[in-house]
Amino acid sequence: MADKDPCAWIKGAARAYCEQDNTGGGGAAGMTGGAGDAGRDDPCEHILGEAHKYCMRGHGGSPGDSGPGGGGITGGAAQHVRQLADSLITKLESLLAPKHAWAPAKADGWLYEQFLWLGQHLAVAIFFCVVVVCALTAWQGAPRLKQMGASTGWTLAAVAGMASVPGAVMLLNRAVSTAFTAAFDSNESTLFPVIRHDLKHGADAGNPLAKLLIIAALVVALGFATLVFMTRQLGILVFVCMAPLVLASVARGGDTSAVKQWAQRLLGLMFAPFALLVVSPFAKLAQGSLVVDSALLVAADAIMLRMIFHGVPYFGPKVAGAARTFVENRTSNPLARAVVRAGSPDVYERENTPRGPRIVDTPGRAMSQDRGVLFAAYGVKQQQRPARLTTESAVAQARHNAARNAQLRQARQAARPPAPSGQGQGSNPAPQPPTP
Repeated sequence: MADKDPCAWIKGAARAYCEQDNTGGGGAAGMTGGAGDAGRDDPCEHILGEAHKYCMRGHGGSPGDSGPGGGGITGGAAQHVRQLADSLITKLESLLAPKHAWAPAKADGWLYEQFLWLGQHLAVAIFFCVVVVCALTAWQGAPRLKQMGASTGWTLAAVAGMASVPGAVMLLNRAVSTAFTAAFDSNESTLFPVIRHDLKHGADAGNPLAKLLIIAALVVALGFATLVFMTRQLGILVFVCMAPLVLASVARGGDTSAVKQWAQRLLGLMFAPFALLVVSPFAKLAQGSLVVDSALLVAADAIMLRMIFHGVPYFGPKVAGAARTFVENRTSNPLARAVVRAGSPDVYERENTPRGPRIVDTPGRAMSQDRGVLFAAYGVKQQQRPARLTTESAVAQARHNAARNAQLRQARQAARPPAPSGQGQGSNPAPQPPTP
């Protein structure tokens, strides 16, 4: 009888609610019998697990939700693990592609308004300088008139574009967030929906060790996602505030080199979260195993660290290198070390080299190069300084190439022909050792 009665394991007034919902009001006896208890005790105190929530909402539960017929403590713990994993995944998505950016949404924001004022006045000043130059060289005729007309059009376009940058960035950020959420939630073959499915129906869903691995991987991924969030938000804020100064450079006559470089780096920051789509093709293959899902999450951590490395052009390698050093100094786990090394590889700070680690610019040199492009847009030529490795990078390069250089020296000495006897001694032969 208890197997057929869905309210067999419920006591008190909650039983009356359960019988009323399941029999259409046929539980009058139960309601009467529990009336005295309802006034004295909590009607849901004898209900455990999810059935307690149904009771509090006035609905009846089933024996499978709690009590001897259900999972009891084990079932409740599994439910809490799934809720924890779901909350971690939701937080991951909100950090990687947030709906709101730190950059101002409108041009009347106080921070952006200062740069907007400076950029507008700078564009007008450049325009007047062009007009004066064209007036002084009016004898050249049509070329100067053409230059003045081009400067007039580009000045108006620059001033109008300055006010539209915050709104455009806000709309683009919202579109990226919506597209990222759709790409990782609407499709059941992507990583996060697969993890949610495997927590309930996976082959190792009942294995505590597998659940522990997936929770640990999600927590580690949350740390990398926080780094991605901070670098992206700060980078977007800086590039949006730079927009008036960069756009003012086109007032000189349409030199868009600085604008193109600025737009490429800003768009790179905006679309960085989509780098995680690299692991999506493997998610469907891993469906059904929480252990394989954990391995894919580790690969996603490496990709997110790469997003930091390439996301912010000036300080991205520094932030990624600091994250790698932090991990390596606090763990000897080879898997963790391999992940951070894949996300932040060994580099030299200058330029590409045909062998060994790559070379990247220091933050100061990278900013100097971008500043030179911006100055060139205004007609100011910046002197190019000769490049060389930093002291730390030069020492690291010497150690890295020590074995190769030693082999080359030995090979050159072996290939060099022996010198003839007596050659090079001159008039001063080498002293002979004394005879004993």
